[in-house]
Amino acid sequence: MNLQQRHIEIMDTTLRDGEQTSGVSFSASEKLTIAQLLLTEVKVDRIEIASARVSEGEFQAVKKITEWAKLHGFIDKVEVLTFVDGDVSVKWMLSAGAKVMNLLTKGSLNHLTHQIKKTPEEHFSDIAQVIALAKKNNLECNVYLEDWSNGMRNSKEYVFQYLDFLATQPIKRILLPDTLGVLIPAETKEYISSIVERYPNIHFDFHAHNDYDLSISNVLEAVKAGAHGLHVTVNGMGERAGNAPLASTIAVLNDFMPEVKTSVAEKSLYSVSKLVETFSGFRVAANKPVVGENVFTQTAGIHADGDKKNNLYYNDLMPERFGRERKYALGKMSGKANIENNLLQLGIQLADDDLKKVTQRIIELGDRKETVTQADLPYIISDILDSNSIEEKVHIKNYVLTHSKNLRPSVTLSMCINGELFEEHAQGDGQYDAFVNALNKIYDQKKIVLPILVDYAVRIPPGGKSDALCETIITWSQNNREFKTRGLDSDQTVAAIKATEKMLNLI
Repeated sequence: MNLQQRHIEIMDTTLRDGEQTSGVSFSASEKLTIAQLLLTEVKVDRIEIASARVSEGEFQAVKKITEWAKLHGFIDKVEVLTFVDGDVSVKWMLSAGAKVMNLLTKGSLNHLTHQIKKTPEEHFSDIAQVIALAKKNNLECNVYLEDWSNGMRNSKEYVFQYLDFLATQPIKRILLPDTLGVLIPAETKEYISSIVERYPNIHFDFHAHNDYDLSISNVLEAVKAGAHGLHVTVNGMGERAGNAPLASTIAVLNDFMPEVKTSVAEKSLYSVSKLVETFSGFRVAANKPVVGENVFTQTAGIHADGDKKNNLYYNDLMPERFGRERKYALGKMSGKANIENNLLQLGIQLADDDLKKVTQRIIELGDRKETVTQADLPYIISDILDSNSIEEKVHIKNYVLTHSKNLRPSVTLSMCINGELFEEHAQGDGQYDAFVNALNKIYDQKKIVLPILVDYAVRIPPGGKSDALCETIITWSQNNREFKTRGLDSDQTVAAIKATEKMLNLI
C-alpha cells in the first residue's frame, strides 16, 4: 500500500441517523449486534449509535454497547448525538457510559434565527458552556453544524464566524452535514475546499444525504476537497431518501481515489447489509449497487458470451471483492452462454443438441414469466433427456381443470392417440384423480388397461419459492414391472399430467 495515502475516517451512523428511516426501530440486542459487526468485522473507524435523551430503551441500548465497547477497547469509537442543553446531555452521557459526544448546533443563520431565536453570540456562548462541561467530565466532543450546506449557500459569513469561534474550542472534529440533501457536487467541492484551506489544522467530516440521489457524487467531491472523514449508513438508511450508503462509498473511494485509503473490509459489506436488512425490515432494492441481489447477475446471453471471451462485460466491481459471486440469470433473454455458465457451476456438460433443447425450454418458461433458477436446471435437463427417449404417439391436446368449494373437482380432457381424437369428462377426489378417471374412460374404449400408480412424489429445488418449477415423479406398475416418469412445470397438477403423458407413450 502507498505510504503516502491519506486515511479517510469512516463513521457509520446506521444506529442513529439510519434508525430515523420511517418505520425502523432496532431493539437493544439488535443495536449491540450491529455495533459489534461494524467495529470488529467491517472495521469502520467510528459508530454513532443514538441520540441522547430520546427514550429509556435508547438509554439501555447505549449502555449495552458501551459496556461491550469498554471491555473490548472500542469505547473511543462509540459516539452519541447530544444537544446544547446545559448539563442535561452531559449527565445522560455519563450515566450511559459513553465517552464521545457529537454536539448538534446550528450551521445556518436561517435555523439559528427561526428555530432557536438567538443571536450568534448567544448560541456560541451556550455551546462553549456545554463543551467546557464535557471536557471537565473527560468527554471528547465533536460538533455538528446542522443545515451547514444551506448555511454556506445563504449565510456564509455566519458559517465562517462560527468556525472562527469553534477553532478556539477544545473539540476534536467539526461535522459538516448536508442536512437536507441539497448540495450538488460542484458546491460540495467548493465549500469544503474553502473551509479546509482556511482551517488546515482542524479535522472536518462530511455527512451526505441522498435527496437528489447525489450522495455518492458529493462524497467523492468532499474527499477530493480535503475532507478528513465521511458519515455513512448501511444500505443508505436514513431520513427521507436516506444517507450516503456505506458499501457504495467504500467502492467508489477504493476504485477512483487511489490517493486515499480507509480501514473498511470490503468482504464484510454484504454480510452487514443483509444483517441490517433483516433487523430493520427495510428491504434493499435488487439493483442497489454492491449489495443488491441482482447487481452481479448477467441476464443477456450476449453478456455471458462476452464474459467467456476475455471478460468483456466485467468492470472493477468484481463480486469476489465483496464476498459474493457472479450469477447468470435464466429466462427468455438467456443465450447458450448463460446456460453453459450455470451448467459449469453445477459440474454438468451437455451435448450441443441437448443444450439447444434446454435453452429453448428455458426461453419458453421465460416467455410465460416463470422464474427459472440454477437449481431448476437438473430438473429441466432430466425432463428433456427423458422426453428425448420417448416416441410421442399419444398427445394430450387440451384439458380444463376445475376445483370449487363443496363441489367435486372435474376435468374435461381432449387427447390424440395414433392420430385418433378423443374427448371425455370426469370427476374425482382431486384434479389429478379426475384427470386419471377421464383418461381411463378413453382407454376403456380402446380396451387397454393402464398401469397402476404405485407412488407419486413432488419436489421443488432447495429454497424454492411458490413460483418455482415443480417436478412430479410417478412410479407405475405394469406386468410386474415398475418404471418411473417425470413431469416438470410450475403447477404441480400440470407436472403430473406431463409425467402421465410420458407413461402413455411408453406403453
